[in-house]
Amino acid sequence: MTNHGETTGPSKNGDISGQEPSGYDTQVTLRTPAELADALPYLLGYRPEDSIVLVALHDHEGRGRFGGRARLGIPASEEDWEAAARQLAQGLVAGSERRRGVRPQQMVAYVCQEPAPGESGRDVKRRLGRLAHLLRTRCGDLGVPVIEALCISDGHFWSYCCPKEGCCPEGGTPMGLPGTSVLAAAATYAGIQVRGTLGEMRARLRPWETAGTLEQEVALDTAGTTLMPRMLDEATCTDVAEETLALTERIIRRFAAAAPVSGTHRADLRDDRLLRHDEAAALIFGLQDRTTRDQAAAWMEGEEAGPALRLWRSLARRCVGPYGEHAAAPLTLAGWVAWSTGDELEAREALAMALGADPDYLFARLLHQACNDGLDPESIRRCLRAARSGHTSARSAERPDPVTRTARTGRTETPAPVSGPSVRAEHGRKAAPGARTRVRRQRRARPANGGRTVRPADARRRPASSPPWSRAAEGSRSGTRNTRAARTRAAGTGDDITGGAASGRSHREPEGED
Repeated sequence: MTNHGETTGPSKNGDISGQEPSGYDTQVTLRTPAELADALPYLLGYRPEDSIVLVALHDHEGRGRFGGRARLGIPASEEDWEAAARQLAQGLVAGSERRRGVRPQQMVAYVCQEPAPGESGRDVKRRLGRLAHLLRTRCGDLGVPVIEALCISDGHFWSYCCPKEGCCPEGGTPMGLPGTSVLAAAATYAGIQVRGTLGEMRARLRPWETAGTLEQEVALDTAGTTLMPRMLDEATCTDVAEETLALTERIIRRFAAAAPVSGTHRADLRDDRLLRHDEAAALIFGLQDRTTRDQAAAWMEGEEAGPALRLWRSLARRCVGPYGEHAAAPLTLAGWVAWSTGDELEAREALAMALGADPDYLFARLLHQACNDGLDPESIRRCLRAARSGHTSARSAERPDPVTRTARTGRTETPAPVSGPSVRAEHGRKAAPGARTRVRRQRRARPANGGRTVRPADARRRPASSPPWSRAAEGSRSGTRNTRAARTRAAGTGDDITGGAASGRSHREPEGED
């Protein structure tokens, strides 16, 4: 423990952001609990809410320096607090040893939660006192003392470690105005931006709850009836893959050409207007095929990455009603593009949400683990570039049309090591990972002819530029809708933690060890 006047550790801005900005080597010394409380959003890159956070301190020439950070949601049941505290402490210590080769010398702990109705910030501080004590105890058991433990609630902070009687106001110390501290100025100079809350980030990826929800659900019903039989048919599944990729490319170009707007909410509304219900439904179902999804993952860098990420977010928002499980594919693609372009925070959130939609989704699980382990995404990018180049060359030899050349076929296996075994190996049929029950429900509602598309013997393969799903938008609403509610439990994987705490919360995402 330290007195409030002692230095608790300087920090380079590189440690605050998780990556050290090139050419920036200024140190910022944090001396008081107020400065530590103000530093938390800059340490994480966002403003935590309803969270337990541990920050490691390492000795650097006799002074403390920030190391890894880890976060978990506060379990709803107090019975789970001890397990959560143990998981967080062990995960951060193990992560520091793995990445830095040394254990942390000290820790700083935070518990952050807004008051419930009828509760004050002081009540929150008292209620979470046991949780803070558990964090200190579990870290102490590992030989890493917690030198400061802070509660942040209702715009105030309290210290659990102050040794002086009457030192801290009972009602807490007001937090400083955002952006007014020395640390805020240094972070701004370094180009570090603090986002809003995780809730605001997740809202960009959650299904719609708007007036357009019903229309989108009808389009998904119709697309499922039309596309799923073709995806399961050996004779037509390649056509669906080509059509999906061709449509994806056209929409990415459409998004790229759209005029920019300010603010994330307005930008998301613009993107939603650019994507028709039938187009979204066709892409959602088309991406349930593993090889098609892997080919779509090649839109991951350069000028294509931004519009592609916007498209995957928009598709995730369109997985409405009983189609929540289908969001695993676009959420995983969003996580992959975010990670590929250096945004590990959004990558972790998107991949965690993908595992919440479908806990058995192998692609999301492997990407999440790779991101949490600090692996370089370049090896995966190289595989996808090679696959993209190979598919483009193969299609160019068959068809000279430029749209078809760039619509990569979904039938050739992508050599990316993270994509796991083929759909056949996972589920025994050409369907999306985790889609067995969906396919079975669709099959029960097929007409007497088995629901297969009958192709004339002399029929030519449909050009990639003529999407067939316009018929689906004209058809009547199918009775084959998936009536089971989407699964909402999330995987308990995290940055430095390899298992979920026994928590009553819907999901818990530890943040990254740097």
